[in-house]
Amino acid sequence: MRTASGTGVDPAALGFRPRDLVFIADPYPAYAELRAAGRIIHNPETEQWIIPHYEDVNGLLRDRRFGRTYLHLATHREMGRPEDPLFTAAFWHLIRNGILDMEPPDHTRVRRLVAKAFTPRRVQELRPTVQRLMDGLIEEVLGAGEVDLISTVAESLPVTVIAELLGIPEADRHHLRPWSAEICRMYELNPTEEDGRAASAAAVEFSDYLRELIRERRQHPTEDLIGGLVQVIDQGDRLTEDEMIGTCVLLLNAGHEATVNMTGNGWWALYRNPDQLERLRADHSLVPRAIEELMRYDTPLQMFERWVLEDVEIHGVPVTPGQELALLFGSANRDPAAFDRPDELDLGREPNPHMTFGAGIHFCLGAPLGRVELETSFGTLLRRAPHMELAAEPEWKPNYIIRGLRELRVRL
Repeated sequence: MRTASGTGVDPAALGFRPRDLVFIADPYPAYAELRAAGRIIHNPETEQWIIPHYEDVNGLLRDRRFGRTYLHLATHREMGRPEDPLFTAAFWHLIRNGILDMEPPDHTRVRRLVAKAFTPRRVQELRPTVQRLMDGLIEEVLGAGEVDLISTVAESLPVTVIAELLGIPEADRHHLRPWSAEICRMYELNPTEEDGRAASAAAVEFSDYLRELIRERRQHPTEDLIGGLVQVIDQGDRLTEDEMIGTCVLLLNAGHEATVNMTGNGWWALYRNPDQLERLRADHSLVPRAIEELMRYDTPLQMFERWVLEDVEIHGVPVTPGQELALLFGSANRDPAAFDRPDELDLGREPNPHMTFGAGIHFCLGAPLGRVELETSFGTLLRRAPHMELAAEPEWKPNYIIRGLRELRVRL
């Protein structure tokens, strides 16, 4: 195996074609080819450096010479990058006020303040609420015969949980899923102008809505997360209104999109591995470990991007400020250097240091909540629909970075 590859390797020739539905349906053979080809591979189609190995993905996520943004250090022009199109201004204003697209010192300050309101205790206190909501969703579909598990259960649970967490009135919750879906269009590779305009329109609507809610919470304090974010203060620091909005939108987008896709991807993986499904049905105590393995086996977030902030060599290949790394989480999670028999689904796998929630300072703040939702969802379906079976082979949505099924039709 080569130690590095900056030239002479065409990712598309190895099967890496993120716009191809065949690749999206099963990217893992192409990932194996990429890992065999080198540690760092240039992709001329996206002008990114592909990083396919677990060790490198894990290390680069923790390396402060690479960041989610470079705007704390230099302008687009200084980094040799184009200016943001004006029609994406609202989208970028919203996203850059969330901690996912911040770097220290802003990231350090905002994450510390958010963590004071969004505590592990608050997440654990949500368990009965998550269970109550899941029981209600199951009651609605039991006896219905054939249903789409994604639209009836997977999409409904996390958006309702996050709405409860934030304190969004029930009458307004129908807006959340469409806003989230439109904003997330900008996370795919080379988004179109149509994507940018749709994401910005949703960003304006969602921001305006949250701004009114935040101002209301200032006048009438509440015990929900928005109320907590309004009240939190530490050594004279507090969140700005834009930072609170960015935080709330991030919790919805990251938590909701990932949980929906993980539910569909996970059950589809179980149906393709009937021995493991039977193992889980026979021993429900495996659910927590099973969730970790399903997240490793077919992660909903296939790629995470990082900007180069200074001159660096990666395995002998020089990269320069303003260039971009494409860290392949899906490939890292199937790397035989990190996992024994990585292409096999093993619901009892331990240890399981998968990369699905990231690493370093941008490790997913909502990971505990995602685990609670997934454990509750899978556990409840196993108990209350023990014979749920696949009704039709599903199709994948034409999205690569945030990857999931269009629907998953099952018989209860």
